[in-house]
Parts: sequence; C-alpha cells; structure tokens
Amino acid sequence: MTRIHEAMRRAALFAQDERFDGQTRREAAQAMENEQELLARFGSELAFGTGGLRGILGVGTARMNRYVVERATQGLADALRAKGGKSVAIAYDSRLCSAEFAQAAACVLAANGITAHVYNRLMPTPMLSFAVRELRCDAGIVVTASHNPAQYNGYKVYGPDGCQITEQWAASITACIAAVPYGAARTMDSAKARTAGLYRDIPQSMVDAFVEKTWACRVNPDVKAPIRLVYTPLHGAGLEPVRAVLDRMEGVERIEVAQQCVPDGRFPTCPRPNPELREALALGLELARRERADLLLATDPDCDRVGVAVRREDGEYTVLTGNEVGLLLLQYLLRTRREKGAMPKDAVAVKTIVTSDLAFAIARDYGVTVTECLTGFKYIGEIIGRLEAAGEEDRFVFGFEESCGYLAGTHVRDKDGVMACMLVAEMAQAAADAKRTLADELDALYARYGCMENRLLSFDIAGAVPMEQMQAVMARLRAEPAAMLAGSRVIAAKDYAGGLEGLPRSDVLSYATEDGKKAIVRPSGTEPKVKVYLSAHADTRAGARAALDVMEREWNARIMGEENA
Repeated sequence: MTRIHEAMRRAALFAQDERFDGQTRREAAQAMENEQELLARFGSELAFGTGGLRGILGVGTARMNRYVVERATQGLADALRAKGGKSVAIAYDSRLCSAEFAQAAACVLAANGITAHVYNRLMPTPMLSFAVRELRCDAGIVVTASHNPAQYNGYKVYGPDGCQITEQWAASITACIAAVPYGAARTMDSAKARTAGLYRDIPQSMVDAFVEKTWACRVNPDVKAPIRLVYTPLHGAGLEPVRAVLDRMEGVERIEVAQQCVPDGRFPTCPRPNPELREALALGLELARRERADLLLATDPDCDRVGVAVRREDGEYTVLTGNEVGLLLLQYLLRTRREKGAMPKDAVAVKTIVTSDLAFAIARDYGVTVTECLTGFKYIGEIIGRLEAAGEEDRFVFGFEESCGYLAGTHVRDKDGVMACMLVAEMAQAAADAKRTLADELDALYARYGCMENRLLSFDIAGAVPMEQMQAVMARLRAEPAAMLAGSRVIAAKDYAGGLEGLPRSDVLSYATEDGKKAIVRPSGTEPKVKVYLSAHADTRAGARAALDVMEREWNARIMGEENA
C-alpha cells in the first residue's frame, strides 16, 4: 500500500468512525481533501520510544491528541498486565491539553484494572520520578513536551525505578500499541474510576516529602550569606516546589517574574520556553537588572532543567551554559563534601558522552571517578540504580548533562530543576561568603583547568519521512568519516552503533583530536533533527571559540552534503 493510500485509510477511520468526536471527524474529513495536509496528519504515526511520544497538537495519527494518548496508554496497560503490573503514577505540566491527556490516560488505565495515582495539579517531572518510587508503582507517565514550543505536547513513560524506560521496555510497549486500533482503547468514566478506587489523587504528603528529600541534599546548610535572586518558571510547573525550597534558605531573597508565574501553555512571554536560550530569559534578565540581583534562575515548563545567569562587575549578566553550571556544581559539591568530611569512599560522578570533558580533570583532583553514559538522563538514573542494587547508592555524588540537567540525590532518577535551583543558590551563597561571585568562580575554574567551550549545532531534516532522512545523513557520515577538526588530525573515531565501551548500541559518531577538539553526532530522539556537539579546549575562551567557529563551518558543510570531509 502506498503512503498516500495508507494515509487515506487512517484519515477515513478518524472521519467516519463514531468513536471519534465530531470535531475530530470534521477535521479528518477536511484533511482528506488536501494531499499535503493529509500526509502531514495521517501519513505517519508518532513513534513511541524511550522518550515516549512527542509531536504537534492536532487531529491525526502523526499528531498529539486524546486518541493517540489513549491508544498509547492501552498499549502500556497491555504490556503492564502481561508483567503483573497494577499501578501507575501520572503527572502533567502546564502545556495545552496536558491535564486532559493525563485524565484520559488515567481513565484508560482504570478501565484495564490498573490503579492510576494522579497529581491533582501540575507538578514537575522529577516529582513524578519520585512518586513512582515512593508509591511503588509499576510505571509512571508524564504529559509534557519539556522545552518545545507551545504547539507541541508529549507523553513520557517511566519504569518502576523512576527512570525513563529502557529500549527493551519501549519495544515491548510499542508492540502492544501497534495491536490497538485507533479509537479502540478501553476507557472508564473518571467518576466511576474514582468510586472504584482506580483513580486516586496523589496526596499533599507526597509533595511535602519531595521537598524534604530535596532539602536534605544541601551540602552546606550553614551558609547564609545574603543574595538576591530572580526566579521564573517560564509559565510552567516549577513555581510551587521551587518556591517552597528557596523560601527555606536563610539569606536568599527571592524575586519572581510575575508575568511568567502564571501557568500558561501558550507561553505568551517566551515562545520557545527553553532556559538554555537567552531569548527565553529576556524578562528575567530585565527584572534582574532592575533589582541588581546576583543571580537569575529559570526552569523549563516541566521543571527538570534550569537555566542560570550571573551578574558581572559591570552590572550585566552572563548566561551560563549547561556545561558551565554542571562543572561549577561538580567542583562545589566535591570541594564542600571534602571540607565537611562527607566524601563517600570511591565516589562516583556521572556525565553523558556529549558533556564537557573538564569534568574528568575536576573529579581527578578530588579522587572521584567519572563514569560516562549515552545521551539521556535515563542512563544516569540507570547507573544510580546499579549502585543501589550493589548496596553502594551512597557513592553517587553528582550527575549532569550539557542541556541544563543536574542531579545530586538518589530519591529522583531524572534531572531535577527543583534541586538544581537550591544547589545553585547555595553555591552562590558560598561564593558570596568568600566575597566572590559565580562569575569569579567560573574564571578560577578555567584558570585552573583550561577553557573548554562547547557548541550545539542542530540541523532540521526535511522530507516526508524524516526518520529515513536522518538515517541517510548518518550513513553518509559513516561512509565519509571526518579526518580533521579545525586543522587538527582526528586520532580517535568511535561509532557507538556497535555498543562501544560497555554502553548500549546507539546511533552516535564521535571524533576527537589530540589537542582537545571533539565532535559528536547523533540524530535526535524526539525531533526531526541531526545534532552535532562540538567542544574545544584552549588556554583562553577566545581561542576555544575561534576553534569552534571553524568546526561549525566544517560541520555545516558536512551535514548539508556540500563537501566531502
């Protein structure tokens, strides 16, 4: 069957079957009259993977909507029942349709005899990871598209360990989803589900317990230097728990960006609510300047990432990269633990392969081992899980990734923006005690270990079937491997497709030179993009950035196929 015929078959189901609501049937029928719209909405299906589902909101099998969510949840329920699973925790953020999708998922689970424990208001992703473990659920669901623009939403699934699901578990759920026709998921009225005890609100005590566990992760609770910080949740789910933690910190004056404290899935003041982007921090920076704040903290819509900007001597603000915040936190946590006599024996820090290699030098100074894992915080969570299984959970001291994700405790198995806000504020207080700023601390770190600059290149992949296009790009790169990076010879080329260094198989290529330049390439797991992570080590930031400029030009040409490399 051709793609157009398959799209027409799917659209006809949505347009004619009375299991779909009237608005859905009308929009599906309209799509059948426009080939481009037909293919965009029904020419494919949202792929389910370790990151769950993510896509543009709208009618169609290639869009995020209630019927796609119900079908995915029916597949999850079938996979869980095959393993004897009995309960699932659910959280959702402020995005458009998030609450509706969370309720739809709960009602499908209930209809399948699986108890759904649901937060009764928007809550951060790390609080879902926490609830799964505390309630001893068999799985978890978070309805979020993280930091994507407003037209997106998503559906992430977690295992009983509080980590995002593994490849094997994702494959099992995918097979179950494929067996479910659209519109055929079993569902139950929410009121009946509650009466049957299959739809339960997660109690306030869970929120309070999360805040207490977060508070226990402070490494220097005695620090009380006065600092002023601006915080913004970017219209997302972070306000309640971040406020609860920061308000307990003596010496911290919290100033909020009022316009962005209102949950709003349209993100009217920051169309791209990604705290890695300076444009998303514009209102926060404006307020910080007016208030002469020492620090700006911004969490993304589901509050698993945090962006940080620090005030310089000239009164302007430097937006730190995820790598810079991670390196500062690593150094601060290790230094403070050693000073307090709280460094565990054989301590372990964890970073992803695309995260700054300066972590190795910092950890070495404190006798700490750095373990690398593939991109994705679930792999950091899995390493914590292995330590826990061996009775060595206390060895874990810190995990981080370049995309503003950090974790310093083990009660959560995903990146945690709530905890990160607390620790960055504490770190700023400790610097203030020494009459320094975090900008000073970063300068000192680079003076000791050299400057390593990083840059992410993201290439949009066009075409009717983006997955195939991304695979074609990766195949071409494998056939024509990079031999040079900014004038330096590549001495180490790695292809993780074969499962290198004890890591799972992954579609990742890595190139490194003797003088500290590196390029890592992988297709995105959630968007039609190929990503290239560049890093360069030099004596000065200017030198490192100059090398990155050259590497960026090289990879622009290489990815776009304009020259052989």
